[in-house]
Amino acid sequence: MPFTFPEGLAPEVYPLAWLVGRWTGGGVIKYEGIAETPFRQELLFDHDGGPYLRFTSTLRVRSGAAADGETTDGDGEGDDAFDTVWSTETGYWRVSTERPDDLPEGKHPLEVLVTDASGRLSLFLGIVGDGRVDLATDFVARTSTAAEVTAAKRLYGNVEGRLLWLEELAAFGHPMGSYASGELDRTDTPS
Repeated sequence: MPFTFPEGLAPEVYPLAWLVGRWTGGGVIKYEGIAETPFRQELLFDHDGGPYLRFTSTLRVRSGAAADGETTDGDGEGDDAFDTVWSTETGYWRVSTERPDDLPEGKHPLEVLVTDASGRLSLFLGIVGDGRVDLATDFVARTSTAAEVTAAKRLYGNVEGRLLWLEELAAFGHPMGSYASGELDRTDTPS
């Protein structure tokens, strides 16, 4: 099926057009001091015609899952049991107008601003191109009550029409390491 650009999408964000829409699926959280915990995610990329994409993400876990180390195969069965919000993020994705001379053809510089409801704001810088996004934090600010996250890296990829992602964190005094990954399916068409 040929790809069509979402109606009214600003040309500045055409490299991100493949992300526009609602995505749902599951994955696993596992980090130093956090038991392996399956989650369900809803991720929305939309736009209002401005030179950016807006996004929201909500991860839900089963009640008590993180405490008892419950694991599943992530097949999504019993989704109603994923009733506890683990994290909520919102933010903006912008393709930078400043293009480095050494950036390969087909790749575009990317700026992503993420706010987490738990009290953290992160500025990610990276590259988008060929259905792949690579991001790393340039700046992390947090409130006095937020989790001690000092750096993060994220990878998003369009793999045969699915959105696969992974995140690494440096947090709680630990070095950068795997934190979470997910596999999402588009559940609506871009508009």
